[in-house]
Amino acid sequence: MQRRVAPFVLTQLANFMSVTAGSMVFIAIPWIALEISGSAAQAGLVVSLTAIPGLVVIPVIGSIIDKYGRKRVAVWAELITGALTLLLPLVASLWELTIAWLIVLATLKNVLAAAGPTARKSLVPDIAVPARMTLDRANSIHEGVFATGFAFGPALATFCIAVIGSAETFIVVAAFALASGLTASFVRVVEQHEPNDASEKEPFYRYALQGFKILFATPSVLVMMVAISILAVIYLPTEMVVLPAYYSSLGDPAGLGLLISAMAAASIVGALFFEQIHKFLSYSTILRIGILGVPLAMLPMSQLPAQWAMFVGALVLGLAWGPLLPLLNTVIQRKIPANKRGRVFALEMAIWNAGPLISMVAVGSAVDGFGIRPTYTVLAVTVLIAGLLVSFNRHIKSIDAREEIPIAG
Repeated sequence: MQRRVAPFVLTQLANFMSVTAGSMVFIAIPWIALEISGSAAQAGLVVSLTAIPGLVVIPVIGSIIDKYGRKRVAVWAELITGALTLLLPLVASLWELTIAWLIVLATLKNVLAAAGPTARKSLVPDIAVPARMTLDRANSIHEGVFATGFAFGPALATFCIAVIGSAETFIVVAAFALASGLTASFVRVVEQHEPNDASEKEPFYRYALQGFKILFATPSVLVMMVAISILAVIYLPTEMVVLPAYYSSLGDPAGLGLLISAMAAASIVGALFFEQIHKFLSYSTILRIGILGVPLAMLPMSQLPAQWAMFVGALVLGLAWGPLLPLLNTVIQRKIPANKRGRVFALEMAIWNAGPLISMVAVGSAVDGFGIRPTYTVLAVTVLIAGLLVSFNRHIKSIDAREEIPIAG
C-alpha cells in the first residue's frame, strides 16, 4: 500500500484551528464575565452553566460518530459551532452584553463544541494506517498539535481582547472554527468498522449507553478516566477561575495569556516525546509521573510568587501533563473496538465538561470569600492526594497489558 500522509496532515490542520478557537474561548468567556460583573464567582457560574449542554449532548454525539461516521461529524460540528459563535459579537453590537446574554450565547456555542475533537480522536487510527504510523506516534503528534493550538489560542485571545475588544474576539474564534470544518472536509479516509454486533440494533438511548458499559468492563481505560476526572474536577478551575482572577486583579491579561501559553508550550514537548518516553517507561509509570507531577508544580505556583517563578512552575506542569492525553488516546484505541470508539471518547469529553461544572462555582466562591492564595493552595494539595490514590490503585498496571484491537491495514 502506498504511503499517504495527506489525510493525517489535513486532520492535524483542522485539529490546530479547532483547538485554537476553543482555547481562545477558554480565556475570553471568563474575561468577559469578569468585565461585566467583577466577580470570580460570577465568572465561575458562567463557565459552569455553559458547560451543561456538553454534559447532556456529548454522549449522544459519541453515538452519532459511531453510527454516521467520524469524518462527517468532524466537518459539520465545526461548521455549526463557527456559525453559532458569530451570534455573540452580533448581539454585543446590537445590545448591551449582560451576564444573562453571555450565558445564553456561550451555551449555544458550546452545544457541539466538543463533537469535533471527539470525532478527530476517534479518526486517528484510520488516518494513521495510510500514513504508516504507530498509534504511539500518531497520538503523540495529534496531541502535540492540540497543545500547540492551546498554546497559541490564549495569547491570540488576549491580543485580540486588547486590540479589537472582548466581544469582537469571537469573530476570530468563529473564523478558526469554520476553517477547521472546511479543512476536515478535504480528508479522504476509509473508516475502520468491525462487523455489527447486537448493540447496533438496540434503541438509540441504549446504544448511547454502551460507552459506560464498555468503560466499566475495561479496567485499563477506567483507571485512565479516573485520573482525567481528577484533573478536570480539581485542576481545571485553577486555569479557568483562579488564575484569571489573579491576573485580572493585576490588570494584566497578557501575563495570563503568556502563562497559559507557557504551560501549553511545555505540554507540546511532553506530547511530542510520548513515543520516545514509552520506549523507556511503561504506560503506568508515565501515568504516575503525570498525575503526580501536576500537583507538585501547582504547590509553589499556588503561593503566587514572582512571574518568573510562575513560569517555571508552568513549564514543569506542562511537561508532566503533556504525555497524559496521548497515553489516554492510545489506550482507548488499542483496547476499544472501532465501532464503539466514539462513545468512549465522548465520555472523556463529557468528563472535561462535567468536571468544571461540578467545582467551578465553588472555586469561584472560595476565591471571593477566602482569597486567591488559600483557594489555590487547597486545590494543589487536593490534586496531590488524589494523584497518590490513583498511583497506588491496584488496577493501574492493567494499562500495560498488551492486548489490543487489530487495526486494519
